[in-house]
Amino acid sequence: MTRFNERTIAGTPGTTGTTGATGATKPAPPAEAPPHPRATLALTSAATAVTLMTYTAPLVTLPETAADLHTAVSAQAWLINGTPLGLAALLLVAGSLADDYGRRRIFLAGTLTLGITTALGALASSTWLFTLARIAQGAASAAVLASSLGLLVHAFPTARGRLHATGVWGAFVSGGIAVGPVVAGAIGNWRLAYVVLGAAALLVAALATRPLAESRSPRGGRPDIPGALTFGLALVALVAALTLGRDGWLRPQVGLLLLATVALLAVFTRLETRAATPMIDLSLLRHRRFLASSAGGLFTGLAVIGLFSFMPTVFQQTLGLSAMDTAWLLLLWSGLSFAVALQAKRLAGRVPARPQLALGFALHAVGVLTMLGAIDSGSWQRLLPGLILSGLGSGLLNAALPLLAVDSVPAARAAMGSGAQQTLRYIGSCAGVSLTIALVTSSGGGIGHGTNVAMVVSAVLSVGAAVSVLVLRERA
Repeated sequence: MTRFNERTIAGTPGTTGTTGATGATKPAPPAEAPPHPRATLALTSAATAVTLMTYTAPLVTLPETAADLHTAVSAQAWLINGTPLGLAALLLVAGSLADDYGRRRIFLAGTLTLGITTALGALASSTWLFTLARIAQGAASAAVLASSLGLLVHAFPTARGRLHATGVWGAFVSGGIAVGPVVAGAIGNWRLAYVVLGAAALLVAALATRPLAESRSPRGGRPDIPGALTFGLALVALVAALTLGRDGWLRPQVGLLLLATVALLAVFTRLETRAATPMIDLSLLRHRRFLASSAGGLFTGLAVIGLFSFMPTVFQQTLGLSAMDTAWLLLLWSGLSFAVALQAKRLAGRVPARPQLALGFALHAVGVLTMLGAIDSGSWQRLLPGLILSGLGSGLLNAALPLLAVDSVPAARAAMGSGAQQTLRYIGSCAGVSLTIALVTSSGGGIGHGTNVAMVVSAVLSVGAAVSVLVLRERA
């Protein structure tokens, strides 16, 4: 951590308008900081919240959306997985482009595109058109999320400032998750909800045009376009295989997509080892802190997001809850996550990010295990203790993950570090959603039994994640 923190402070001079020098004659020139760090934090947090709102809003309207679009049960994973597909495919690409082309530029382009594509989603007349709109939203979301942390690292160059900024930003991740379903449930019409969320993204884009200061990596060179295209195609193939695998892993198209993924990743690795300015520095894989950050992102998507992406639909189908009732129930989980993430920066000064991650995963595991049997009991009250514990754990995860992401890489590649972690987070999310739907709907014992199985699997994965992030610590 010390090595990267020192480079973080030294790396900030490489922003727009500098020559990339380390400022030997002026150790800490005030001009290096953007003129409005508080505005930067406010705008990146607001954009992140809107991004997560567009991600989670469909969770409580999935039954209505599926009925309106005549979507079969076997294809409902596509309605949820569209956005994480776009996110997983382009997060690392977006992070690299933000570092090279300018984080402000990518942030504004992403926020504007998010507003347009979200509004267009309201016009979808079929499952595939809706899925394509969601994929486009995911691509735009990737630009917003990857560039946001890069902007924050530039705006808050000190370790104390980063601790505060990433804590607030992580809290707004939880806040967006919390508010999205409530907005969709309150509006009562999934198409109108998309129009409202699209307008919110456009408003943030308009407000962000003046206060944000541009910054980019001082490494120079051209963006790694071949690597970006190869990696993006590999992730599209992987996520498509994970989603299609829900209907049978032995089908030829699933096997072909998996083979394509392996082949494209091999080509990507070859390209990155030979590129002058690679999209991702593969030498980072030798650093345990970077591996811990990546593992934390992957298991958060797989064990936490994957489960809770489909649980609202289960609640409506089995407990007779309305979309709004489900949104309020989900708000208990996500609202606690927001509150904990907002306050976790106080803990971060004394407890490092990795133990926070381990504790977060452990609390989630205990929480979902306490919910076993709640669906068959027909009582939503049985869910409350588990939602509380899992919400506390999720808050710790959302607070620790962004801090670990930016501390695990040099400051000049902050957007790349964020993109790498979040790429794995949404790959895990896609796999987790497909796994959860398969377990819940394919069980011979009914939805209640299938839900119990999905919860046990989520708990086991969380325990494995907790152990992994503790083991992956830097050697002295």
